[in-house]
Amino acid sequence: MIRLVAGLLIAAVTLALPSVLDESALPVYILLGLAAMVTVGVSLLMGYAGQVSLGQGAFYAIGAYTAALLALNGVPPLAGLIAAPVVAALSALVIGTPLLRLRGHHLAFATLAMQLILLSLAGQLEFTGGDIGLQAIPQFSVGSWEAEGATTYAYLTWAGVALVMLVTHNVITSRPGRALRALATSETAAASSGIPVGRYKLTVFALSAAFAGLAGGIYCFYTGYVAPGSFPVLMSIQYIVMAVVGGLGTTWGAVIGASAITLLLQGLNTLSSLPGMPTYAPSVFSYAVYALVLIVVVLFLPQGLLPAVTDRLVRRRREPSVRTR
Repeated sequence: MIRLVAGLLIAAVTLALPSVLDESALPVYILLGLAAMVTVGVSLLMGYAGQVSLGQGAFYAIGAYTAALLALNGVPPLAGLIAAPVVAALSALVIGTPLLRLRGHHLAFATLAMQLILLSLAGQLEFTGGDIGLQAIPQFSVGSWEAEGATTYAYLTWAGVALVMLVTHNVITSRPGRALRALATSETAAASSGIPVGRYKLTVFALSAAFAGLAGGIYCFYTGYVAPGSFPVLMSIQYIVMAVVGGLGTTWGAVIGASAITLLLQGLNTLSSLPGMPTYAPSVFSYAVYALVLIVVVLFLPQGLLPAVTDRLVRRRREPSVRTR
């Protein structure tokens, strides 16, 4: 009952915010939602499949370029948005088949190299617009209706977040979800129980890529422009930090982590733009924050923010019952 009330309250606040926030805050709200969408997939990938991917920004870019190219070539934007996660997932299946044989830092570096190769190709190929990128991407539309203003994209973004969270919840609570939990506990034990470990890892890898592709598709329609510079390597590191801070293997933890890091970075960007700050201040602040936040979380909140808060609330509930005995 408490979870239902909390969920309804969060949904009401989420729906109310776009109409309350001003024009300067709405872009942050949209980018926060897009980050949350990708981070849910990263949390699922790291928390259940035990795979560290530093290339989620590549699938974000694949989704954005897919939707942009289709829209610029006369395909309805809705079809382009649907194609974005599909193409990203298919790309993950092709790329993941050889890469997921690697483990640990080998896999992390391989996915990082994948993103660097993709961005290099996007900067040289003619149909992707090269380093200049793709411009004048049509607004998102469905039939005769066309999205106008940041408020509409805020609702579209958070509808995508709700979809991603619903899919993730259904996956976790289903029969394959139980197999994933066994996989997260011990790959050896899962394999000895007859669970196809490689297949499940590849499936989760593709699903997390689809989430990133969906976010990329919405991003391209919102900005109307995509280029290799829109998807830096730091973006992939950012998603890892968000997932770890919120709590790996938790859906709401990913949203909390994305919210905390996005708002923190927004505050630092405001600070770095003050008079007297050097031009390199934003990038220095970003890297410093990622390092410090990771150190603090690993040392004091190893399970992440959400599990830490949940465990503390559970202990508080149990204390009175223990005292009365």
